[in-house]
Amino acid sequence: MAIADVNAIVRAYLVDQTALTDVVGYRIECPRLSENTTLPAIGFFGRGGESTPYIPEIVTPSIQFDCWADNIIGARNVYRKLYDALQGIQNVDVVVSGTTYQIMSAIEEVQGQDLQDVDIPNYYRVLTFFSIMIRA
Repeated sequence: MAIADVNAIVRAYLVDQTALTDVVGYRIECPRLSENTTLPAIGFFGRGGESTPYIPEIVTPSIQFDCWADNIIGARNVYRKLYDALQGIQNVDVVVSGTTYQIMSAIEEVQGQDLQDVDIPNYYRVLTFFSIMIRA
């Protein structure tokens, strides 16, 4: 069995969340935002996680999310919408390229941290991490 693209599964789920896309549009990118991306936006990537040889079709990646905006209030708003879209979801079907996957659960690992980019003026972000269990 091939390992599923968890980044594609997570993005497919997020772009289907109207309250989130009302704020960021479809600017939800992996692994990082493209140069000159219009803000607000979300960048995310897997940073490890868990799997088991006994149930190989279930993986639990830890995903880092960077919620970007041109001010900290805007970044915090993106974070709140992301939190609302993910925290506590269970057994949600997600279709990617004609294949149905299931997000079995999502739980925030680290609450949002307010950060200002030191290299790029007027770029603010809220950093958070979620553990997302996926059946592939």
